[in-house]
Amino acid sequence: MVSVGLVVSKVVRIWLLLLFLSVAELQAREPVTIGVLSHRGEEASLRLWGRTADYLSDHLPAYRFSIRPLRFDEIDQAVAKGEVDFILVNPAIYVNLEANHRVSRIATMRNRLGDEGYNVFGGVIFARAERYDLNQLADLRGASLMAVNETSLGGYMMAVREFKNAGINPRQHLGSINFVGTHDQVVMAVREGRVDAGTVRTDILERMQSEGLIAMSEFRIINSYRSPNFPLAHSTQLYPEWPFSKVRHVSNQLAGQVAILLVEMPEHHQAARTGNYAGWSIPLDYRPVHDLLKELMLPPYEEGGYFTLADLWRYYGLWLVLGGSLLLVLTILTTWAWRLNQALRSAKRQLEQQHALILDSVMEGIFGVDTNGNATFVNRAMERLTGWSAEELIGQNQHALLHHTHADGRPHPVQDCPVYHAFRDNRVHYVEDDVFWCRDGSYIPVEYSTNPIVDSHGRVNGAVVVFRDTSARKKAAEEARQHQNELAHVARLSTMGEMASGIAHELNQPLSAISNYTRGSIRMMQSGDYVDHVQLIEVMERVAMQAARAGEIIRQLRRLVRKEDPERKWVEINHLVREVARFLQPELRRERVRLLLALDENLPQIWAHDIQLEQVLLNLTRNAMEAMRDVVMEDRTLIINTSCHGEILQILVEDNGHGMDETLRQRLFEPFVTTKGQGMGLGLSISRSIIESHNGRLLLDSAPGQGTKLQILLPIKAQEQKDA
Repeated sequence: MVSVGLVVSKVVRIWLLLLFLSVAELQAREPVTIGVLSHRGEEASLRLWGRTADYLSDHLPAYRFSIRPLRFDEIDQAVAKGEVDFILVNPAIYVNLEANHRVSRIATMRNRLGDEGYNVFGGVIFARAERYDLNQLADLRGASLMAVNETSLGGYMMAVREFKNAGINPRQHLGSINFVGTHDQVVMAVREGRVDAGTVRTDILERMQSEGLIAMSEFRIINSYRSPNFPLAHSTQLYPEWPFSKVRHVSNQLAGQVAILLVEMPEHHQAARTGNYAGWSIPLDYRPVHDLLKELMLPPYEEGGYFTLADLWRYYGLWLVLGGSLLLVLTILTTWAWRLNQALRSAKRQLEQQHALILDSVMEGIFGVDTNGNATFVNRAMERLTGWSAEELIGQNQHALLHHTHADGRPHPVQDCPVYHAFRDNRVHYVEDDVFWCRDGSYIPVEYSTNPIVDSHGRVNGAVVVFRDTSARKKAAEEARQHQNELAHVARLSTMGEMASGIAHELNQPLSAISNYTRGSIRMMQSGDYVDHVQLIEVMERVAMQAARAGEIIRQLRRLVRKEDPERKWVEINHLVREVARFLQPELRRERVRLLLALDENLPQIWAHDIQLEQVLLNLTRNAMEAMRDVVMEDRTLIINTSCHGEILQILVEDNGHGMDETLRQRLFEPFVTTKGQGMGLGLSISRSIIESHNGRLLLDSAPGQGTKLQILLPIKAQEQKDA
């Protein structure tokens, strides 16, 4: 028994020692006081915010944070006397503290509703549920209203703004207005029928219901708003939530540490759950609160009195005397500076003349733009190319005159203009293909560069645009394109000539079948015997089928040999491959070549000339068949594979011929280079030109004895271009 008593005694001593050390450590830490508006009472404020103070104390061991509840009428004095270090009040009180005592916000509270956080709040105007006569603000004329405090943003000011917008002056048109200091007292007064209506901030009703104090069904909301991203009942506009602010005497270092801890606080932290909030965000913009106070002419925007001349002399007499003396000195200095300025203007005029001579001697158009987009200077080439005179351009917005619309008639937004980009990102921009609009309403194709203008201090104050008319070059390119189309057409006709015998044989089969079926039917009907109509219908169906087969062969032939439509369209590559495969069936049978199609059925469409791509596929597959003529018939296999890799669509044509050596492989795409005895040597050259005109690539992979692979890579256009 004695030993147990000694053990218990020692344990108690150790516990008391630890307690003493803990108390001593707390006393050694620097105290930091957080003033909190006790809009629901002091006990509720301590309960809600005590864990937040503990959270800050735990993470900043050098400080001991504590909560001081403040009534509405205690806040200004506590801040003025430095009795608090940080302050947590509604935004309207914060705006006044910011103006009068230079407090500054470091974080904005995210109010909690369930598991969601909201950094805005509003006011709720409400009455008892059975007051069916109170639905709109106009119904409250002559009624009694209870609010929290005249400086309560959600509990009074927001409601006043809504009354004002509805043409109601609360002081004149309501029966009475009473202020009770806390939101809970307002709610209970309305519930007990002591007043007709009340106004509190959002979430008060919901929180009191969750605490079992009231039921939402006991009240009706007046002037109810519907906000899709804000689920709480409210009768006013929404404003930023309470800011957490530092008082002027607090160091920026401590304020920064507190701000970081608040913003990094997890939304499900025990302190946040106890305080019924979901963490903190960086400080919001409180201009909506400023606007409300200005509109209601409330502090710090209350209306002042008249300022008389006597007030001017009384307050600023000394400054007026000093200002007059300074004005006399400035007049003397200005006269001297004016003479110097005249000399500088003369020198500047000479430099500008030299500058203008240099600009006007350049053949490219040149003009300057300030940071507002207005033209500052132009050269003569600019006037000649666009038809706009210098007087019409200088001082006017260059984008509105020269760059407002794309060549296809689509508007050209200002934010997309490369001229503006130059002085916004301080980089040189080059545009290869664009248009400038002339004075007569036409446009010229141009290429141009925009260079930022940087002053001696490194500031960008505009840009210089140098452009060149590319009409002649575009015309030459169009003529070259037309020439290429003609050459491609000739190549297709040549291909049809080479395939003529096979096509004729393929066409002769259905025509012969049509002739035989038709003659047989005629003899059957001329015999005079009983005609089996079912058998006759079956024969006619076979005739129709063979006629359709012949028509399809002719359609494909006509489609391939005609000149292609200059307009591109959306093309399904797999459909194109199958069309070419059907067209090549006579040659495939004649050459004893087995064709294998490995097609990805999920390919997107591409923006292309379908006839040109058919020509490329026809050239490549026929070349592959000819490359396998020396291969044993049983082994002749031609594979066409389609697939998609990111933004690239691939078509692979592969044969198992004898391949080719490095010398021939390097020259195979050159014009008039061919391995055929009767070939023109244009097929592969034209094929590569067609693929490159589609912004794609045609690649060759071959080695002696290993066959040949020809790979077509085509870009996939964006879906929005398809829809357009």
